[in-house]
Amino acid sequence: MTKSNLLIILSDEHQSRAMGCAGHPFVKTPNLDKLAARGTRFTNAYTPSPICVPARASFATGLYPHQTRMWDNAMPYEGSIRGWGHALQEKGVPVESIGKLHYRSEEDPAGFDVEHIPMMVADGVGMVWASIRKEDERILGPGRMLGDYIGPGNSKYTDYDEAVVTRTKAWLDDRSGGEDPWCLYVGLVAPHFPLVVPQEFYDMYPADMMPEVKLHPDKGHPRHPWVERQNAFMDSESKFKSEQERNSALRAYYGLCSWLDYNIGQILAALEESGQLDNTTIIYSSDHGDNVGARGLWGKSNMYEESAAVPMIMAGPNVATGTCDTPVSLLDLAATIATHFEADFTPADGVTDLSSIAENPTKDRVVFSEYHAAGAVSGAFMLRKGDWKLIHYVGFPDELFNLAEDPEELRNLATDPDSAEKLAELHAELSAICDPAATDAQAFADQASLIERVGGREAALGLGAPGATPPPEMAK
Repeated sequence: MTKSNLLIILSDEHQSRAMGCAGHPFVKTPNLDKLAARGTRFTNAYTPSPICVPARASFATGLYPHQTRMWDNAMPYEGSIRGWGHALQEKGVPVESIGKLHYRSEEDPAGFDVEHIPMMVADGVGMVWASIRKEDERILGPGRMLGDYIGPGNSKYTDYDEAVVTRTKAWLDDRSGGEDPWCLYVGLVAPHFPLVVPQEFYDMYPADMMPEVKLHPDKGHPRHPWVERQNAFMDSESKFKSEQERNSALRAYYGLCSWLDYNIGQILAALEESGQLDNTTIIYSSDHGDNVGARGLWGKSNMYEESAAVPMIMAGPNVATGTCDTPVSLLDLAATIATHFEADFTPADGVTDLSSIAENPTKDRVVFSEYHAAGAVSGAFMLRKGDWKLIHYVGFPDELFNLAEDPEELRNLATDPDSAEKLAELHAELSAICDPAATDAQAFADQASLIERVGGREAALGLGAPGATPPPEMAK
């Protein structure tokens, strides 16, 4: 068994580009930059689904949503599918969690010896009302997704992150001097909305620093029809009270990225103070990204880079320094945890550990993501291979981007005759992973069964948090 501990830190809704080490022009993340400088940053990492609960179920199991059939935020992981945590427990590795999991219930056997102040889906059921996706049956999202107030201050989420950091620092101190390698998962919430951040972090980003967002519909850039229908479900952009408040939303989001970085810095300092830094491998990532105003969109829930790409950094003993451009996903992170402890684990086909990927980089590795949750009137599928990225929507036109030439996804090449061969190639790769139409039908069928089990549409509309999941009472 390896002698190295493993610390996994997973944030929520952190756009992959919003780090200094990723080349962002103004976001301040000194602690993540320092971590990346002494390890490997994976520059093309993705979520298996751009929304919390399905992404986290896939991270737990190493399987895609169409394999777990945990499609949306009302279908949380409950331990019935064997995950990396179970693999570590069977191996006798101490494995605990602190903070946000977004699974079903603390009582479920989810693969942790102890779950410290876990944040789970609301009432063990999650957002059942958002499982009603058909355009003629759904209701538009209640209230304002980003929060009633936007700007400087404290929220239940910033309070919760403080509690998670405090508990983590104590946990690391308690483990100092031990000889048996351990695995600790830490779940932080920032920069997930509500867009409220302590004043000093808000002040890092003056109003005149905020850039004009790209491809805004008000500037004459029409959204893809699937995206237009998905966004209509919540339409955060239309609910800003003023242009000044919209600017405050940008400032608060980037402030939350620096707040997250500050908290990660505290955890890493505690790890070093405990004498365990040199024998601990650290992996940082997020469950998905955030659009942060691009295309007039906020939150996640689509396959553009802002939403589907995630940060991914690994540092520690025997980890090379530099970057790895091979596409990877949170499923590979799941495999990495098991491999680190030589535990028996069977993820989806093609999934492997990050160390092996970094040691044997390949440009044409395939990474896949899918979305069947809030606002989606049909399934959306993403396939990344090399420089190319396909977004396939059931019942809607494709999008195809060459990310080497067009990293901002400004030019859809799906109807370009010169790209027809590449489009066919990526469709063949997609079909090798799943049948999009059949997968879409299965998701709708499973969601219909859920709605029927809770008592039908009217009952379902009243089930689940209206927006952000509340943190546990003890951490408020």
